[in-house]
Amino acid sequence: MTSGRPFGALGTDLLPTFMTAPLRFALEARAPWEFGAGVAAQPLLTLAPKGDGHPVLVLPLMFGSDLNTLPLRTFLSGRGYMVSAWGQGVNLGPRSGVFEACMVRLAELRKGYGQEVSLVGWSLGGLFARALAAAAPERVRQVICLGSPLTGDPSPAELWRGYERITGDPMGLPPGLGELRGPLSVPETSIYSHSDGIVPWQHSRIEPSATAENIAVESSHLGLGGHPLTLYALADRLAQPRDAWRPFRPEGPLAMLYPRTD
Repeated sequence: MTSGRPFGALGTDLLPTFMTAPLRFALEARAPWEFGAGVAAQPLLTLAPKGDGHPVLVLPLMFGSDLNTLPLRTFLSGRGYMVSAWGQGVNLGPRSGVFEACMVRLAELRKGYGQEVSLVGWSLGGLFARALAAAAPERVRQVICLGSPLTGDPSPAELWRGYERITGDPMGLPPGLGELRGPLSVPETSIYSHSDGIVPWQHSRIEPSATAENIAVESSHLGLGGHPLTLYALADRLAQPRDAWRPFRPEGPLAMLYPRTD
């Protein structure tokens, strides 16, 4: 049984939202192929917009590290951005002191380059990115999340509070930032996949507005950071003029590969 709604550029039906976790997770076997496709697509990705040299901070997924984001960071560096890793080792969640260290890193980049910093967060890294933007919007140019659990039940705040109860390790978020809900005061993009095997795609969508959007790609969760359509969309979003942000409108030979969104 399927929902009957369009799924990707190929017109396949959407996977049922009630799929069991093991079956959904099996979809993640595509990740190595997707990273390989990202490498193979490099000649085509040279058509992606080039940047203006502003700083970009990349935050990894849960149980991931700067090694996982290396292909993504290498691509963005090649497009002209001053790309920085988060430098906190393996992302084991909101351990005490981690958010504070991210705030220090954000302040250093803002001061060192004299420009606002774009934040790219993969999965759990997207929650860190949103929290940073909410805490210090004057230092942030925009936020881009990849397959991040931004909504849903349990909410991101409940997930982080559960982590705190289980481990006894404080979340480290300042008061008032625990909910991680609602619109940001800076432009925000959520890149998600209908066939994400870890985070249900509905939980990665944000409320569209004049400065907030959703972009669908066809990818596994673990392959999002190296998928060629993700990389192209990232380059396009980061190239938006600082004071003239507009929604994503794919053009050229890659445009037909992006799934239509509702």
